[in-house]
Amino acid sequence: MTELYHRNMPRPITTAPTTTLDALVALLRDRRIAVLVGAGLSTDSGIPDYRGPGTRHRTRSPIQYDDFVQSAAARQRYWARASRGWPRVAQAQPNAGHRALARLDAAGRLTGTITQNVDGLDRAARVLEGTDAQAPVIDLHGRLANVVCLECQRTHARVDVQRWIAALNPGHLEPLGADKREGDLLAPDGDFELDEATVARFVPPTCPVCDGALKPDVVFFGESVPKPRVAEAQVVVAEADALLVVGSSLAVYSGYRFVRQADKASIPVAIVTLGETRGHRHAAVALDAPLGEVLPALTERLLVA
Repeated sequence: MTELYHRNMPRPITTAPTTTLDALVALLRDRRIAVLVGAGLSTDSGIPDYRGPGTRHRTRSPIQYDDFVQSAAARQRYWARASRGWPRVAQAQPNAGHRALARLDAAGRLTGTITQNVDGLDRAARVLEGTDAQAPVIDLHGRLANVVCLECQRTHARVDVQRWIAALNPGHLEPLGADKREGDLLAPDGDFELDEATVARFVPPTCPVCDGALKPDVVFFGESVPKPRVAEAQVVVAEADALLVVGSSLAVYSGYRFVRQADKASIPVAIVTLGETRGHRHAAVALDAPLGEVLPALTERLLVA
């Protein structure tokens, strides 16, 4: 492999992003890459996104942080719905796109992966590829697999919380009938559409240590990403020679900030996702294409000696 790109080398100036795989390969070939992952990477694993072509028509109202911590009714509604969606998330497996990025990591081509997803598939892909992460994998918004008590701050495994929910609510976790498509009722954070009568009779779980309210260890809308986590992600971008954004609309500032950071530092940005994003104006290359096709092809060409 040729020596990796250094940022002080001349960078082509473009007025609009180019849109071919060849251009993407040329941009990334000799650079160390920071990867920013959005929900679009997990759709091939059966977890929907919020703003993709197939989901923009759906009305979604994600739980707000203030509502959750201040309202017992909001927590009841959240856990009633999330407990039904969790099995689909827990059973999901990394897809070809996740595994392609894991191979780039194993080859030492990444400075790190910043994932906006809470499904844990970026880490699971490293296991399937038979390698530990060579560079950091930063769960920017946390992981659904962990649950924290808002009172005593103890952390519990989601699989245990799910077991407590099943005991408190017999029959609640039974699959829907064959005439229902459970995937159509699921959101990327595990939220699952339920009727209000089902929500009203649901008994939410509490901490077995102090009986405090439980919250998934993820960043809700209206909640800030912990500053140390943001700082760690900023280092991943700062150490890179290119930023590759995959499967994100960049509509949420918590991810978009890293595109702005890269642009300000003259680190070239490449975007691969379905549809346009608010980061396109910063991008040197932008592909509107399926990640399950582009990422394996990109990885194969980047890893040719």
